Amino acid sequence: MTGHGTLRTRFGASTASTDTRTSDLPDYERGATFAGEELTIGYGDSEPVIDGESLVVPPGEISALVGPNGSGKSTLLKGLADQLALDGGSVVLDGREIHQLGAKELARKLGLLSQENVSPGSISVEELVYHGRYPHRGFFDQVTDEDECAVRDAISLAGIDHLRDREVSSLSGGQKQLVWIAMVLAQDTDVLLLDEPTTFLDLHHQLEVMEIVETLREEREITVVLVLHDIEQAARHADFMVALKDGRIQARGTPEEVVTEDLLAEVFEIDAEVVLTDRGPQVTPICARHDSND
Repeated sequence: MTGHGTLRTRFGASTASTDTRTSDLPDYERGATFAGEELTIGYGDSEPVIDGESLVVPPGEISALVGPNGSGKSTLLKGLADQLALDGGSVVLDGREIHQLGAKELARKLGLLSQENVSPGSISVEELVYHGRYPHRGFFDQVTDEDECAVRDAISLAGIDHLRDREVSSLSGGQKQLVWIAMVLAQDTDVLLLDEPTTFLDLHHQLEVMEIVETLREEREITVVLVLHDIEQAARHADFMVALKDGRIQARGTPEEVVTEDLLAEVFEIDAEVVLTDRGPQVTPICARHDSND
């Protein structure tokens, strides 16, 4: 993996904003290597889910996309990952639009862990993690020392050494998620996108996943963008947050700037108390807000 032993530099605070144009973003974000500009993303002939939104991702940081169900979080992530064709706008990675990159070249730069993962029932954990090396090898190439090192490193970081020889089909849901994370880590990319990696996991495995993400931030030069369902979890682990509602970016900035009582009322439609702590904003929900027409 790249960036071993590299100290991360925490970027200065940004201002939560409803303006989505990159020209209005803080100076430190304009230097990022991964951005979506004026993105329009949808499904077929229906109205676009994301319509003209822009996002510049701070490099070497954890960025969390949050919002209620149906807000467009996963759609935005899939557009950034080139998993959904853009109806408008562009995604730029290292100064190049990603649609100009070949599939393998893009996979050497950007890794994606989606919510839908299916593997052959008889494949072992180690074999599945080796599949993460496909961007670095030709179809008939032998496994190299670099491949072995990357797989060993990914398995170790995911904490699944004891599962190496197990069949994936025999694992629990939490264990499978760690294996899929190890596979995408073995890709050895500079940008990693994770779509709700803690959803449906018990608390133990949620913490394991987020500890892996924090290790990528603390010890390696990897930019992480993840969709999280739990806003308090996002506030605790992320450096930068983007809140969406109805396909529009409502706010962006540090957790302290984004997670406010006003935003929870506007975006999540709840009354809640927010207390700032050393581990980020702590949210205590009070009640759901109801429209007067309900």
